Amino acid sequence: MKVSKAQAQANREHVVQTASALFRERGYDGVGVADLMAAAGFTHGGFYKQFESKAELMAESAACGIAQTVALSEGATAANFVSAYLSREHRDAPAKGCTMAALGGDASRQSEAVRATFAGGIEGILAGLNLEGTALDSDDAQEARAKGLSVLAHVVGAVVMSRACPDDSPLADEILAACRKEILASLVPPPSAPKPGRRRAGPRAGKPSVDKGR
Repeated sequence: MKVSKAQAQANREHVVQTASALFRERGYDGVGVADLMAAAGFTHGGFYKQFESKAELMAESAACGIAQTVALSEGATAANFVSAYLSREHRDAPAKGCTMAALGGDASRQSEAVRATFAGGIEGILAGLNLEGTALDSDDAQEARAKGLSVLAHVVGAVVMSRACPDDSPLADEILAACRKEILASLVPPPSAPKPGRRRAGPRAGKPSVDKGR
């Protein structure tokens, strides 16, 4: 039975979404094409009718996963994003979490297309975050960008380190808590300088003061 173009496209998107979750959970080298297609409900032979190579699927699935993180960051306050990112729930669910934290290390050894996708994702998250009213809010675009990159690198690294520890290790929670506290504190804008008090006006020039004791 011939598959319509619409159905073929839907099948492809399903494979991409399945791959996105599996790669985040097991890593790029931890998932073979046969296992991936079986998880998506298709035969191994159907893979090369949809994709030229596993590398092509890796790039598309990375874009799919990163788009989910970008969507969560859009309009979110920096504090809310950091709190959710450095939560135990995110740490314990790599298949549903940020692709940056799950596959950033793997991506550095992948094709140019995969790395370009990750670079685009970083830009997307930065653009989506609402930094207004935080210490990262600045009229200097370059300074604001540098601060945003620092925070993003900090949260990603914290999750990577926490996941590297055993699930029941106190250190896994300690890393998240310490980094969350530090980053949230860095987002609080410094107190504004107090406005100078209103000075009491002295005698007007040209008018002699009145000595009531005379």
